Amino acid sequence: MPMLSLEIDSATPLIEQITSAIKKMIDDRGLRAGVGMPSIRKFAQEHGISRFTVVQAYDRLVAMGYLQSRKGSGFYVAPRPRTETSMDSTCQPDSAVDVVWLLRKSLEDRSSKTMPGAWWLPASWMEETGIRKSMRTLALKSGEFLTAYGTPSGYLPLRELLQSKLAGIGIAADTSQIILTAGVTHAMDLVTRHLVRAGDAVLVDDPGYFILFGGLKSFGAKVIGVPWNQDGPDTHAMEALIREHKPKVFFTNTILHNPTGASISQPVAYRVLQLAEKYDLTLVEDDIYGDFHPAAATRLATLDQLNRVIYVSSFSKSVSASLRVGYFACSREMAANLCDVKLLTGLTTSEVSERLMYQLLTDGHYRKHLDKLRAKLTQARQRTIVKLEKLGFTIHCEPEGGMFIWAKPGDSANSAEMAIAAAKTGIMLAPGNMFRPNQEASPWLRFNVAHCDDEATFEFFSG
Repeated sequence: MPMLSLEIDSATPLIEQITSAIKKMIDDRGLRAGVGMPSIRKFAQEHGISRFTVVQAYDRLVAMGYLQSRKGSGFYVAPRPRTETSMDSTCQPDSAVDVVWLLRKSLEDRSSKTMPGAWWLPASWMEETGIRKSMRTLALKSGEFLTAYGTPSGYLPLRELLQSKLAGIGIAADTSQIILTAGVTHAMDLVTRHLVRAGDAVLVDDPGYFILFGGLKSFGAKVIGVPWNQDGPDTHAMEALIREHKPKVFFTNTILHNPTGASISQPVAYRVLQLAEKYDLTLVEDDIYGDFHPAAATRLATLDQLNRVIYVSSFSKSVSASLRVGYFACSREMAANLCDVKLLTGLTTSEVSERLMYQLLTDGHYRKHLDKLRAKLTQARQRTIVKLEKLGFTIHCEPEGGMFIWAKPGDSANSAEMAIAAAKTGIMLAPGNMFRPNQEASPWLRFNVAHCDDEATFEFFSG
């Protein structure tokens, strides 16, 4: 192995310099599988560093799968997994209508794509400074929370803070009614496991949250779409569907709805609650985008006070998708049952993440961060709407806040076909069929305004 050029006085630790250099040699095939590495003693002598540093670097490379440690023999370059590129480098038409396709294509190698179909905010918009500060503060605290399981319901101080947050939007709940989760998707999964059985009919928004649809179908549920208007679910259609299919649950995203950007009106919310009471229906209200709304908004949970409503939310969109901190609030009996399901399916959630979130929410960063986000989103939303309308798009509604615009081109083309063509040019769209319960064809597209600054998106549609 050639000598490495190490900088003793660099701000980058020697361990990281060694690890990165050897990793690059292996990735570039400069070091082939099976080649023996210099002994720890020899490497240290040749480079004028301590053996302890070499041990740590080699151990890291073993953990990363780049080296193998053979007892009594030393360290060897490990075989690298074969990289398949032929299928991944192209967009497969038969996969373009599959939920997992959008997830996979959106999340892999994001740096090389234009992402108007993304469901997250750009990293530069997030509160990274506050997260780093909170991590440093947390690292100085003693206790078992870094290595031990959390508590079944989640970190109590955070639940107490959420109790106050819910009170601020008119929802009365004590801490026994609030259970922390690893995001909204986790909360939905727990509710599904508790309430839904194979063959059950379940109502969902149409269009709506496509990951939820996939999750429900994996449990054998029959997913029934309730059409969404500019003021919420179509309650006439909803009642007809209830009578026909006799569902137990309705999952709905009421504020700054994904994908349309609409919010439920108070008259529609009251009617939904009346139907739930009349037909003994449990309502699961997803309010993950509620903090982006600039004013007071109608919520089913506020009107119902957690009688028939299970309220779920998360900080994944506004603070960090990596921390995975969400929660649900519901009746005490339902909370106890869902907490049991949580324990049986995944034990506890991460107290480290929950403490970090608590720190962020209590040091004043979150409120200021939200104010900045709302202002940025307002400007981006206005710019995007203007550009889309100039291209002849029809806008479903002009949202009061949030990141999504639901629009269709003037020629009402098939959005799945457009997504296939766009993917070949490095543009990741979110076609409307993805948001239909059974992936029915749709001319609509969901645009994330925070990712619409790249002119390549609009050049694609004008070309």
